[in-house]
Amino acid sequence: MKDPSTALDRIDLKLLRLLQAEGRLSNAELAQRVNVSPATCHRRTQRLMREGFIRGVRAMVAPGAVDRGALVMVGVVLDRSTPESFGTFERAVAGLSFVLDCHLVAGDFDYFLKIRVGDMADFNRIHGEQLIALPGVRQTRTFFVMKEVVDNAPLDF
Repeated sequence: MKDPSTALDRIDLKLLRLLQAEGRLSNAELAQRVNVSPATCHRRTQRLMREGFIRGVRAMVAPGAVDRGALVMVGVVLDRSTPESFGTFERAVAGLSFVLDCHLVAGDFDYFLKIRVGDMADFNRIHGEQLIALPGVRQTRTFFVMKEVVDNAPLDF
């Protein structure tokens, strides 16, 4: 990740905003929009990647187009709250391809999982075969998303 002493100037911030909004911009187009030379733009973009300001670039696939139209949030409670049990759970859940996000949270649950599946039957199978079999899981609570109002919004900076 970035060195805390590394400050982002207005050009860096503009590059980040533009790439976040439209990741397919060519280097030439990006350079033109921030009013720098293509070589300078390329150097700055590479530095932003190297220092961890840009974590990656990827296409956002429409879930329904690949039969993953159902979004499910799952609250997970572990049977123990120890660093070892958290670590074991996290390593196991990181290997599940249907889990989009896994967050350690405070409150009634230990973790929230964001999962994409084809439909309720698909989730029921995954839940019975894989989710409740994760190490240390005492309880799960499932929330089927009825409408995605805001999803993966860009960061506001």
